[in-house]
Amino acid sequence: MAWLPPLNPPIRQWQGQSVWVIGASSGIGRATAAALHALGARVTVSARNGAALQAFVAEHPSSQALTLDSTDRAAMQAAAQQLLAQQALDCVVYCAGAYQPMRADAMDVDVMQQHLRVNYEGALFMLETVLPAMRQRGQGHICLVSSVAGYRGLSNSLAYGPTKAALTNLAENLHLDLHDKGLGVSVVNPGFVDTPLTAQNDFTMPALLSPAQAAQAMVRGWALGHFEIHFPRRFTIWMQLLRILPDRWYFYFARKTTT
Repeated sequence: MAWLPPLNPPIRQWQGQSVWVIGASSGIGRATAAALHALGARVTVSARNGAALQAFVAEHPSSQALTLDSTDRAAMQAAAQQLLAQQALDCVVYCAGAYQPMRADAMDVDVMQQHLRVNYEGALFMLETVLPAMRQRGQGHICLVSSVAGYRGLSNSLAYGPTKAALTNLAENLHLDLHDKGLGVSVVNPGFVDTPLTAQNDFTMPALLSPAQAAQAMVRGWALGHFEIHFPRRFTIWMQLLRILPDRWYFYFARKTTT
């Protein structure tokens, strides 16, 4: 619907933009940081794996690394304060993620709580630290990397899916609250991307993308001012249709395709 205005201020010019990518040691986060650096952004990368971050900085001159555990509230606050003391943040991408396949017959609450801490609570700690400055400035963009696994319940997604559903809902609420303040909010719902997390899957992943392809899809979505960025569309459109199926049809289809 090209005649409608974009849901976010489009980001087409990255030269000189200050970007913080959290969860950038590998996979989509690292690829996104690399793509934005190539477009001229001043990129800061964060994750727990300090060696991986230093390798990124060595390959991408003028970028910087801040090692942190996104589940550590104090560490997140300290990192944000350090960055904000240097410059205003134009875009923050929360890409930290935990994934372990799980079904109800092997339910592990400790693992599920770890998913909650990394996939959701870490995003809250990030928002707590960067939103006040962005709101005061009336400018900036927040991106939460979620998953199509948050659309509806899926096989093996007992620990992962609920946290991604929460993250998507969080992004929707943020957009409602921040749109009129001049801030952009986007949520990224990838299908299957070849990362260390998806390497745990023991099934054929349809329409599998590389992290670099995922990063380019995100850049295109930001340029168009999209709220939800989902890819590859040949797969994610079908996943979106599952959201509107009646429950009886959905559960029948899900059982037939995953058991």
